[in-house]
Amino acid sequence: MPIDWPRFSQLIRAHERFLLISHVRPDADALGSELAMAGVLESLGKQVRIVNGHPTPPNLKFLDPENRIRVIHADVQPAELADVDLAMILDTSAWVQLGAMGDVFRGLKVTKIVLDHHVSDDDLGAQMFKDVTAPATGRLVLEAAHALEVPLTPRIASPAFAALATDTGWFRFASATGGAYRAAAELIDAGASPAALYKSLYEHDTLARLQLIGRTLARAQTDLGGRLIWTSIRRADFDETGAVASDSEDIVNMTLQVGGTDAAVIFVEQTSGEIKVSFRSRCNLNCAKLAEQFKGGGHKAAAGATLPGPLAEVERRVLDAVRQALDS
Repeated sequence: MPIDWPRFSQLIRAHERFLLISHVRPDADALGSELAMAGVLESLGKQVRIVNGHPTPPNLKFLDPENRIRVIHADVQPAELADVDLAMILDTSAWVQLGAMGDVFRGLKVTKIVLDHHVSDDDLGAQMFKDVTAPATGRLVLEAAHALEVPLTPRIASPAFAALATDTGWFRFASATGGAYRAAAELIDAGASPAALYKSLYEHDTLARLQLIGRTLARAQTDLGGRLIWTSIRRADFDETGAVASDSEDIVNMTLQVGGTDAAVIFVEQTSGEIKVSFRSRCNLNCAKLAEQFKGGGHKAAAGATLPGPLAEVERRVLDAVRQALDS
């Protein structure tokens, strides 16, 4: 179903104090969508706070030069958010993805809405504004600006472009339709600089990340005649290279550069002992349905889940499910 933009606009115009929230381990679509939406709302004279359950990863801090995005229990206490009158979740529809902000969101006695493009969702007790055909939530923020008749500015366009470009794999994925390119062009015309954003996103790797990539790719294995490729990152890899958690982002996509691969899986051991699993598909394999088997979610071509360890047991369970799905 298309998003009911008149209803969305009605809710925005009827409220004054906004809280924006996105998912834990925020990526550029999450952060870019929050910052772009903040720009849209502030153009309308609204008051806006952005608070997440996890801090902004070091490699994405450039998106937020004013350090607007706060972290619950670290920078902001729940009681300080009592004056908001509308809480908006962007780029997720799952309780587990909200982390510590989940309890805050539950406890707020305010209007609640969700703006998202993921297939999977929970009952968040909020009005849903969802388009699963959108390539990024940042694309939906652009549509929101149109619906609210807010002129685009560089403050809106730059983070929205980062959101759109990263969630389409810098326009490499099948989700990069003509509409995605037209949206990108509009954002560029409004002040987004693809060259500057690409440099900040992809040309500031640390030696630690390069070493982590090397270890991870060296561990890659294939199965099913090369159709499936998988690898893992252990805690020791982070400790011994000095890499941080955000350094593991996008490595799973690198494995699909091997010719003949249709699907990829990466297992990342967390400090908690849990295992973060990411699925990627370049065929009819539905990653969202796979992830849902393990209480995760996402898109058809990209999804994830977090499971209790140990690593070897998670690898066995997940890979068995992937093999079965690919053979069906």
